[in-house]
Amino acid sequence: MSKLIPVTILTGFLGSGKTTLLKRILNEQHGMKIAVIENEFGEENIDNEILVQDGREQIVQMSNGCICCTIRGDLVQALSDLIGRRDAGEIDFDRVVIETTGVANPGPVAQTFFMDDEIASRYLLDAVVTLVDAKHGNQQLDKQEEAQRQVGFADAIFITKSDLVSADELADLRHRVLQMNPRAPIGTAHFGEAPIDSIFDLRGFNLNAKLEIDPDFLRAEEHDHDHDHEHGEHCGADCGHDHDHDHDHDHDHDHDHDHDHDHVHHHGHGHNHHHHHHHTDRIGSFVFRSDKPFHYGKLEEFLSGILTVYGEKLLRYKGVLYMEGVDRKVVFQGVHQLMGSDIGGKWEDETPSTKMVFIGVDLPKDAILKGLANCLA
Repeated sequence: MSKLIPVTILTGFLGSGKTTLLKRILNEQHGMKIAVIENEFGEENIDNEILVQDGREQIVQMSNGCICCTIRGDLVQALSDLIGRRDAGEIDFDRVVIETTGVANPGPVAQTFFMDDEIASRYLLDAVVTLVDAKHGNQQLDKQEEAQRQVGFADAIFITKSDLVSADELADLRHRVLQMNPRAPIGTAHFGEAPIDSIFDLRGFNLNAKLEIDPDFLRAEEHDHDHDHEHGEHCGADCGHDHDHDHDHDHDHDHDHDHDHDHVHHHGHGHNHHHHHHHTDRIGSFVFRSDKPFHYGKLEEFLSGILTVYGEKLLRYKGVLYMEGVDRKVVFQGVHQLMGSDIGGKWEDETPSTKMVFIGVDLPKDAILKGLANCLA
C-alpha cells in the first residue's frame, strides 16, 4: 500500500496572508510537489446551475512542479480525482494543501478525512493551520464567530503582519487567541520569508501520547483557582520519549514545531496578565487534570453523553488519560462527534496523571469538569 498523502488545511481570515503563502507554495523553488486545492465552495450554492455547466475542474501544473486546482464543488470528488490522476501517472504530488475560503468553518473539511473511507485510505489529515492578521485580528474575532472557530480548530496558529502593531497589541492578541486554543503553538510569521516547512508535518491529528498545552495558559489557570496542582508545571516535559510507538507513521519530527514556542513567549511576559482586555469570546477552552485514575465504564458513558449533547459545539479535544487497571497511557482526541482513542506508551518515570483539553463554543465548563471528576475511580 502506498504511503498516505499528508493534507494541510489552511484557514484564516481575509487579509491574513493566505494568498501570499499560497503564491509562494505555487511559485517558489522549494523542491516540494504540492497539490493546492483552493476550495471556493460557498455556503449558499446559488450558482449551482452555472457551475455544473462549467464542467471539469481546472488542474494547472506550475513551473515549480506544484499543482493548483480550484474547486467550486465537492471536496471528496476533487480529492478522489486528484488521486486517480496521480495513480494514472498524469500528475505527481506528495502532499496537499486545502485553502478554505475566508469565512469557512474548517470543521466539515476536517471531518471529510474521517468520514469518507476512500479518502481516509489514501490521505492523512496532518493539521489545520490558521493565520491571524495582527492588525485586524481582534476586530475579526469580535465580529465573526467563524474567525473564532478557525482559531479553535487549529493545530498551529501563525500571527502574520506582526510588524504592523505594537508589542502590547501583539501580546494582547496572543493572549486572546490562547484562551480560545491553548493546544496550538502560536508563532509569528511573515510568510513572505518564513520557512514553508513550518506549516507541514505537524501531525496534529496523531493519536500520540503527547499533549501540548501552552504553559502560560496552565499557569494562568492555576492562578485563577489557587489550588496548586503540584504536577501543573511539567506539562511540556512529557514529550519526546514516547514517539516510537507513534503507530500512525514513521515521522520522527513530530515535535519539530515545538521550537515555534520559543520566539513568541517573551512578548507577554514581564508584565502580568491583568491589563488584557477581556473579550467574551464564545469559543473557549479549559483543561481537566487529575492524579486519580478514571473508572473506565463511567468515563466512557460520560464522554459519549457529552459528545451526543455538545458534539456540534465541541471543536477539538484531546487527552492523555490515567485509567484504572491500565498500565499504559490512554490517548483520546476528536473533532465534533468523532472521537478516537488508543493505548499509548508506558508511563515510564512520570507519575500517572490525566490531562485533557476541550475547545468549543459556549461549553458548560463547570458541569463538564464536575462530570469528569465524578468518573474518577
